[in-house]
Amino acid sequence: MAEKLTDKTFQFELVSPERILASEEASMVIVPGGEGEFGVLADHAPMLSSLRPGVVSVTSPAGEVKRIFVSGGFVDVTGALCSVLAEEAVNLNDLDRASLEEKLKDLEDDIGFAKDDHAKASHIQKNIDIVRAKLAALAQAA
Repeated sequence: MAEKLTDKTFQFELVSPERILASEEASMVIVPGGEGEFGVLADHAPMLSSLRPGVVSVTSPAGEVKRIFVSGGFVDVTGALCSVLAEEAVNLNDLDRASLEEKLKDLEDDIGFAKDDHAKASHIQKNIDIVRAKLAALAQAA
């Protein structure tokens, strides 16, 4: 059984373009902010931050931890709410290392063909960075 972090809780919401992935009470959330990871507890000072590809860790009032990979987006924090607006979000347990490694190989092949088209190469490189971040998140979870 996980240890209880604090008695104070706040509302956590994680929304992607496809759906609402989470809307629940949390005692702590760790977010991969654009300037680095930061933790959110109840009564946190209001702030708005960009997100970099990484894992959002949500600790429930009972101490259970849910880990969700986000590819980018924004987080809005108030004293009573932490709202993550993610470009893409997927439960870390739903990621498959083999398919990610295959996708990375395909993207690396594609970038070689796109070197004359800067916009296309930039888009492919962003996708490569996201796949690498997913693989790194899986490695840390193991």
